Amino acid sequence: MIDDDQRQRLAQLEARLSEARKAQEPKPRVDEHYSMANQAWRMVTELVAGLVIGFGVGFGLDSLFGTIPIFLVTFTLLGLVAGVKVMIRSAHEIQETKLAEEANEKETQDRD
Repeated sequence: MIDDDQRQRLAQLEARLSEARKAQEPKPRVDEHYSMANQAWRMVTELVAGLVIGFGVGFGLDSLFGTIPIFLVTFTLLGLVAGVKVMIRSAHEIQETKLAEEANEKETQDRD
């Protein structure tokens, strides 16, 4: 049914298809600078969120009680402290992840 010429053409087509599939495979990510930028924006967002929440709570309490902006200042500072604390925790997580990746790379290189 299928002669040798067709089998050769089919084998050539399969070889070309496999080469095309290999060329289309996703490559390992080397754009580390983008992930670092994402992590930096995450930290900035956490800091701003803490400030905004503290400002909102303080402003709301001052409006509710009709006081001078003592709650506004107090809760804005507390929001700043909370934002910085979350930023430090995020930086620590990033550092642990980096150290674990470096340890895995070193272990892989030692095996080879």
